[in-house]
Amino acid sequence: MNQDYLNVITNTGRPIPGQSLTSDPSNPAPYEKPAEYTSIHEASEFLFEKFIEEETYADLMSLLDDGMPIMDIVQTTLFTGFSEGKWNPDLMMLLIEPTAYMLLALAERAEIDPIIYRGEEEDDIDEEAVLGVTFEQEKLNTMKKYREEEINIPKGVLSPAIQQQLAKVQPPSMMEQPPEEPMVPEGESLLAPPTEEEV
Repeated sequence: MNQDYLNVITNTGRPIPGQSLTSDPSNPAPYEKPAEYTSIHEASEFLFEKFIEEETYADLMSLLDDGMPIMDIVQTTLFTGFSEGKWNPDLMMLLIEPTAYMLLALAERAEIDPIIYRGEEEDDIDEEAVLGVTFEQEKLNTMKKYREEEINIPKGVLSPAIQQQLAKVQPPSMMEQPPEEPMVPEGESLLAPPTEEEV
């Protein structure tokens, strides 16, 4: 093998095969420990609670309004949860659909027409890759119907508790501006001549 090629491959920062077997067993990474959530319903409720936190909710709606695809947010959110030890890879895959519907429902309540996946405008793909697995066109079409025709979320995707909480979410008005504090105390003008104390 060419020595230059070997040097490039070994210096890219990628893990060496078997490297995980050499990590310190007394100090495992979060994803090497038992997962915090093992039930799809518990994990879904955790995600929903996180999504409706005031700061997170505003950021999510801003991303969706700016054209960030829902499936990109799903992928980032779920992989981050996996790397933090919230769920294992199997549960991560099972959470793709409910997480996408949560975001879709929240966007609908905020009157945002979101993009579901990259290339949706061309609509020439049969499946979308999410977290290394393919998400079938049939499921993507169901999401588009939910968005466009306001059909019901498929039964069993979101728990009744999450659907009840969704009904209570009050989206912030995009037109509403926070009250501004006056820069100059009332009664004083920036154009007024300086007083003797200020000189």
